[in-house]
Amino acid sequence: MFFSEVYGVYFNAMAEILRCAADHPIDMAEMRKIIAGHAFGESGVFIEQCIKDEKWQLMTADGRTNIQHAPTMPLTLLEKRWLRAIQSDPRINLFDVVMPDLSDIEPLFYPDDILIFDKYSDGDPYEDEDYIRHFRMVLKAVREKRPLKICTLSRKGTVTKSVFLPAVIEYSEKDDKFRAVGTGKHGNTVNIARILSCKLTDEQPPDIKNSHTARTVEFDLTNERNALERVMMHFAHFEKQAVKTGDKTYHVSLCYDKDDETEMVIRLLSFGPMVRVTAPESFVALIKQRLIRQKRCAESNVHY
Repeated sequence: MFFSEVYGVYFNAMAEILRCAADHPIDMAEMRKIIAGHAFGESGVFIEQCIKDEKWQLMTADGRTNIQHAPTMPLTLLEKRWLRAIQSDPRINLFDVVMPDLSDIEPLFYPDDILIFDKYSDGDPYEDEDYIRHFRMVLKAVREKRPLKICTLSRKGTVTKSVFLPAVIEYSEKDDKFRAVGTGKHGNTVNIARILSCKLTDEQPPDIKNSHTARTVEFDLTNERNALERVMMHFAHFEKQAVKTGDKTYHVSLCYDKDDETEMVIRLLSFGPMVRVTAPESFVALIKQRLIRQKRCAESNVHY
């Protein structure tokens, strides 16, 4: 791993907890609020337990600390080299990120050092000024939950004008393209590279039933062979919640899009006996159907 978790979200969350604890004894409710604001939702499972067990020897179980100076987080040389490598990726310019001056730092790697198989060569024009402007406008609309008046060019060369309400921006590594997903008269997906112009508007898109429906799957997880960390990393970009139910067991709730249901079935099955889906019944049925199909395929391939 490039970064130690000491310099990651755990550090940020714990540093804020220590700042508060230096001023007054901090209770578990305040700790959870800080963790929710500085780390991932599931981070509370680890941090709370480490504080209770006094594992990190920074605080006592009653919410007190002997630390007198506020924690700081200087950048290590490895982190600087990592950030310098990120600066060399043209996609970083899309997000208008303010970076420290690292001109004298050697990048940890260069974009040409990474070879991706089965990747299309007609990726988005990340260095094009119009593309950057359109991307930032779509991102602004997503953050502010506001609709856009957009003009797009189809593959057949047709120009279309519409009102589109973007919900998220997705990136396809295989296509090397960004797309906005939301609600609009002419579809729920807009390739950002096909936008000719866009601007925020107060006009609302037509009342169209959105095919992107959020659903939740629940499953029990046994933390063997580092299964908990692998699941959290695998589903890092999904909204989720993990609750500890035993020494090595957790109950996890995971939100996903209905259109990705088949993929979710496959991804959860990849964890084998470490994951057991418990709800909803419709998802459990899909798991069973998939396993039956796999068994039949395996039996049909047996040669005597």
